Amino acid sequence: MTLRIELSENATQEEREAILTPLRAYNASKAGTTVSEQIALLVRDDSDEILGGLYGRVFYQWLFIELLSVPEQARGQGMGSKLMQMAEDLAREKECIGIWLDTFDFQAPEFYKKHGYSELGQIADYPPGHKRFFFQKRLMDV
Repeated sequence: MTLRIELSENATQEEREAILTPLRAYNASKAGTTVSEQIALLVRDDSDEILGGLYGRVFYQWLFIELLSVPEQARGQGMGSKLMQMAEDLAREKECIGIWLDTFDFQAPEFYKKHGYSELGQIADYPPGHKRFFFQKRLMDV
């Protein structure tokens, strides 16, 4: 069998799945199977419009916070802290080992430190002139 590599500049979901399927099988053979469970805490206004919130997924007993957005009019009033506490409570209910996330230097690294998250690492110049930080908070020892 001859293998070749080709560039797909507009990658499709089908191409992603073709790569993901053998990766999932390999991961399951080493770490066991898991199901990704998406969660969302939605900030809505009086008209039920979603103005922000927290979006993440539980995978291998860790909650990954993918998105956190606090509406401009609610910043500095504890809404971000409430969202984080609710996410932590949910992670504990789901018996997660911990929570992890990433953020940029112009977003909220100090906010996460204030909430007990420890820095795992960072990437300089991502985007150029800035840093991307990775944080975790362990909820239980395994």
